[in-house]
Amino acid sequence: MTRREAFAPNWWGRAGWLALALYCVYAASLLDITWARFVEGLGHGEKFIDRMFPPSFSRWEVVLKGLKESLEIALLASVAGILISLPVGFMAARNLMPAWVSWSARALIAICRTFHPVIVAIIFVKAVGFGAIAGILALVVASIGFIGKLFAEAIEEISLKQVEAVRATGASFMNVIVFGVVPQVFPRFIGFSTYQFDSNVRNSTMVGIVGAGGIGAPLFVAFQRFDYDVVCAILLAIIAVVFCCELLSNQVKKVFGEQKVAASG
Repeated sequence: MTRREAFAPNWWGRAGWLALALYCVYAASLLDITWARFVEGLGHGEKFIDRMFPPSFSRWEVVLKGLKESLEIALLASVAGILISLPVGFMAARNLMPAWVSWSARALIAICRTFHPVIVAIIFVKAVGFGAIAGILALVVASIGFIGKLFAEAIEEISLKQVEAVRATGASFMNVIVFGVVPQVFPRFIGFSTYQFDSNVRNSTMVGIVGAGGIGAPLFVAFQRFDYDVVCAILLAIIAVVFCCELLSNQVKKVFGEQKVAASG
């Protein structure tokens, strides 16, 4: 009788890790990633940071205007994207909808998630011209791709007992959704929505670089003029705005969390 090892080695797994390591080395050689370039880059980065400090707020009017526009873009895109994501998420849920409806909705979500918001913003800039409307449309697409997917997955994880109980009363399909599905996913949906707003605030600074409005345009101009002290001021302002939005999002999730606990109690 042969003696079996308690922890037999997984040779296929080890071979896979070895192949991955070898490919990483091969890819790094193709991309000309060398230690000398890394060290040289550290020196350039040090010079760049030295030129950024102290930050210059001499163009504070432009910075405030850009931040205000970025927040407006993020807010409008979040509201529109969330409102569109609601029906899309319901249609993508495979436990509520027939296969042809759910797969069609999931195909739409996959398309929205395929491209980075900056790429989508470039497309809308070409379509509708420069300005905030291109940024709003780009972030709406990004919101549908994110919220729609997470909302559909949250619906698929619900307990069907509550849904069947509401359905047994003879309720219509919309009443089943309102009273059987929404109460189970609403707290998670609030978390998804607040996170998407945070993401849109950050992305609104990037889409402006390609002409889609917001603080990204002044940031790009400052880079082109080598006004790195102004760049530092804009970056600090963006950090402050994102930090405030994060605090607001945490407060909103805390309030709805307390309401959920009170309701369950």
